[in-house]
Amino acid sequence: MSRSQETIDLLLTRRSVKPMNMAEPGPTPDEVEIILRAGARVPDHGKLAPWRFILFRGDARRAFGEVLKERYRAIEPRAGDDLLAIEAGRFLRAPLVVAVVSRLVPSRKAPEWEQRLSAGASCQNMLVAATALGYACTWITEWYAYDEEIARALGLGESERVAGFLYFGSTSLPRDERERPVLADITTEWKG
Repeated sequence: MSRSQETIDLLLTRRSVKPMNMAEPGPTPDEVEIILRAGARVPDHGKLAPWRFILFRGDARRAFGEVLKERYRAIEPRAGDDLLAIEAGRFLRAPLVVAVVSRLVPSRKAPEWEQRLSAGASCQNMLVAATALGYACTWITEWYAYDEEIARALGLGESERVAGFLYFGSTSLPRDERERPVLADITTEWKG
């Protein structure tokens, strides 16, 4: 494989964009396929594909927002209209939202930890692919990723859980940089 400085530059400058700063246009259908293909091309011990994807586009974002709003009303009965409106609008913040579902597959070769890590790698690959295509993106969970009723609404099975909600769109705002860890603070060399 040949060296690609462009890929290195992308990896060293990739930056999440807050969903509230996203707008149309989102990825085209062909670009969505590229993003999903990148998400499926990750380390996967045993060829188990321990992840799957749920896409929210168009009116489905608003419909799922109603599910979030009603569930939030049930768990926070004193929530006012302003908070309920926030819940209803969560998936409207970006043109495309992808739920990455981590699913455990029975395996002697690949323990649960490896399968969960593979789902995380899938999320990261999709973010890098979307960034390479010129889109703003982010990976978040928020409360609804951990709620049992929302899991049922998503059709998750017993061995499944949300690894993250990935938001994709465009932004006209500059991608500001944030402080990153100092490598010397997080790196050691084992010497026996």
